[in-house]
Amino acid sequence: MSDPTTFDPARRKPRPRPLLRTLVGDVLRRTRREQGRTLADVARTARVSMPYLSELERGRKEASSEVLAAVCDALRIELADVLDEVRRGLIDTRATQRAAKAPVIRLDAARRRRAPAHRDGDVQALAA
Repeated sequence: MSDPTTFDPARRKPRPRPLLRTLVGDVLRRTRREQGRTLADVARTARVSMPYLSELERGRKEASSEVLAAVCDALRIELADVLDEVRRGLIDTRATQRAAKAPVIRLDAARRRRAPAHRDGDVQALAA
């Protein structure tokens, strides 16, 4: 399945949007690894199959609310904390997209615009 996109009229190209399942999976995997736990351990505790948990962590599967609650319980984290991390990821993605749109000004062009044309006999002072 392809990622949903939004249309950016200024660029005339579709701009990819992050998927919720990908961001949730990233948070679950990062949390599990920070705890030093194995996929098998968390899957067993959450009562889901190890391949299914792997698919969730990789953002390939959408977790139902029941499965997500079971995985959160197995990781001993609150669902609200997972969603807060996802929110931060969305904010970071949006900031990165805005930064990518910012115009790039070449240094030599900026210097040419700022440097006044001097005439013979003018004295220029340089600040260090």
